[in-house]
Amino acid sequence: MKTILDKITRDELIRRINTLNESCTAQWGKMNIGQMVDHCIRYEEMILGRIKCKRSFLGLLFGRVALKSLIKDESPIRQNMPTSPEIRVKENFSGDIASGKEKWIALMEEFCRLPNQDFLHPFFGRMTKEQVGRLSYKHMDHHLRQFNC
Repeated sequence: MKTILDKITRDELIRRINTLNESCTAQWGKMNIGQMVDHCIRYEEMILGRIKCKRSFLGLLFGRVALKSLIKDESPIRQNMPTSPEIRVKENFSGDIASGKEKWIALMEEFCRLPNQDFLHPFFGRMTKEQVGRLSYKHMDHHLRQFNC
């Protein structure tokens, strides 16, 4: 199973992130390229504990089962899945794409250097670093595929 904790996989993601540019258009969803980059930055900030998200009631009921199903194999995340309001992006990205990509990559690298720690996901609940690494890979892959990268 691919994870951002693996250097080869991380390098592949970085290569794909670096192919993004202002002319990329979404294959599905409502976000433009700037919003997607900003959303992925916010996601990384969430897993680093810099953005706090409220636990969802449905997550309390079904989160553990959904997590096991989601990270059990290499299948991609389905299109148009809901996201936590705290990391949802509706406004236009205020920075430039190049600096956004740099920040996104730096946050991913920072997470990988952290010691093992539990993380409380707003839907899936308590997760190990390995589970977060797998989910983060799937999240990044989902959005890079969204923009054909």
